[in-house]
Amino acid sequence: MNTMESGNERMAAILVQMCDGSTDAFDEFYACYAPYVMQIAYRQTQDRMEAEDICHDIFLEVLRRGKTYDPQRGSLRAWLAVMTRSRCIDRQRRRSRAEPLADPDALRQDESVPGQEEAALGRLQREALGSALQSLPANQKRAILGSYFAAHTHQELAESWSVPLGTVKSWIKYGITNMRKQLIKQGWIEQPEGGEPHEPERKRQN
Repeated sequence: MNTMESGNERMAAILVQMCDGSTDAFDEFYACYAPYVMQIAYRQTQDRMEAEDICHDIFLEVLRRGKTYDPQRGSLRAWLAVMTRSRCIDRQRRRSRAEPLADPDALRQDESVPGQEEAALGRLQREALGSALQSLPANQKRAILGSYFAAHTHQELAESWSVPLGTVKSWIKYGITNMRKQLIKQGWIEQPEGGEPHEPERKRQN
């Protein structure tokens, strides 16, 4: 078991104690993860006060849902990152719905699109993204999942996997390039001017 896994196991036990009412456990859990949640919330909102509100909401949600956390499905950091991003998106959607549209034609156009079609489109987009991700070589897929979905820094991933930092950055760079090519082929994004996106040199891929 590496350092990251053992640390997650310990904090998962702290989470259980916290949900059972231990204030000491809550203080330790909060001190460990609040800066991380704040970082994600601020990155999404670019508003410190709103990020603080979201951070507060997340820890209330952790208290309510903490016993549902399953270490087999991912790290605590990944679990918190998903909750935080989801809360940020919900707030942005509510704010967008509350703001009136300046263009009446835009409003009519928006009303003409049934909610079911929007949901279906979103599902197809997620499936396309998932398919592109699954098509990657194992190291590239693992690096992108760790960086973008679990929100680990490149340095944390390099230390966890005992590889050079430059190797992790290369996996992520080539993984994004390969995913982009897949999404262009599927028609989800436009092909850049000048033809196919640049393909990394084979000899440099890992």
